[in-house]
Amino acid sequence: MTDDVERGERLARNLGGGKSVALHDLYGDAVPPPGAALIISDVSALTSESVRRLREALSVTRGPGTPFLALIHGNLGRGEIQATALGATRVMPAATASAMLLNAVATLTNSKPDPRSAANWRHQVQEARSVFVSLFRADQAPPAAVVETGADLVNQAVREAKVRDWLKIVASFDDVTHRHCLSVAGIAAEFARALGLKEADSRYLVKGALLHDIGKAKIPLAILNKPAPLTPAERSEMDRHPTLGHAMLLTGDYDALTLAVVRSHHEYLDGSGYPDGLRGQQIPDLVRLITICDIFAALIEARPYKAPKSPREAYAILSQMNAKLDADLVRAFGAVAVACDTPFRASA
Repeated sequence: MTDDVERGERLARNLGGGKSVALHDLYGDAVPPPGAALIISDVSALTSESVRRLREALSVTRGPGTPFLALIHGNLGRGEIQATALGATRVMPAATASAMLLNAVATLTNSKPDPRSAANWRHQVQEARSVFVSLFRADQAPPAAVVETGADLVNQAVREAKVRDWLKIVASFDDVTHRHCLSVAGIAAEFARALGLKEADSRYLVKGALLHDIGKAKIPLAILNKPAPLTPAERSEMDRHPTLGHAMLLTGDYDALTLAVVRSHHEYLDGSGYPDGLRGQQIPDLVRLITICDIFAALIEARPYKAPKSPREAYAILSQMNAKLDADLVRAFGAVAVACDTPFRASA
């Protein structure tokens, strides 16, 4: 059900098209067909008129227990309230990736997505990048629900393929900060697998990885993309990104632990980190995990002013940072370093 037929047709194609997908113009004269297995609404603005028309259409086509997925444009919080009032089974941002949409549909219809479709992992890397680019804005905190979508995409892509394949594709992206955050996210997803974390905990870890450098959206591009080592003054400005990111997310719907990841991912157990000089137990486990992934990703990434380390070399450096990092977690990270090894190094 859509208020934009052209957009609705694109959505239908993303879902595989065919006779199994019927398009209903919310402002047209036709009556929606009864007996739908799943209803998706894609309405750009839930005004009083569009809500009335949706309610009428739902009364015709929706049977008892029929799942209803509402795609929301604009303010997600307000849209979620309106969609819930209409009886939506699930609500997602309209800007979400097609791979996530396919998975949501598969869940609601109890079917299994075809791994060869738009949900395959290669497309998901690009989809995750699109979601991440939409998050990385200096003018506002990213919507928490969209970050959740990005985390799901990363987790699924790494689960269906291999982390070294993820890194190989991400390494081709031209923006240094986007490349780094997506690399950290993929490594975090693999770390979650190595630790045997539950799906919800894995998503939480990857979400923190996606957001950890969000404060760099407020750093001048001349510093952020400088093709040479930073001067002391530029380094001082760059080192503000944890506090800038933390301040950004304070205006959003983020929990204290995610805020801690953004503010404290450069803290070390011996108190030598920044911005607050935290020590030992002052640093939560989630932050410790992200810090290891962050350092490892930075070491294996190519920069204009440095060659990439091999994953083995990077892990050796991590292992020597005894007083700064959690030694037990570094040992557990060894399996991730192995998973990232030779094929990625050869393509760097």
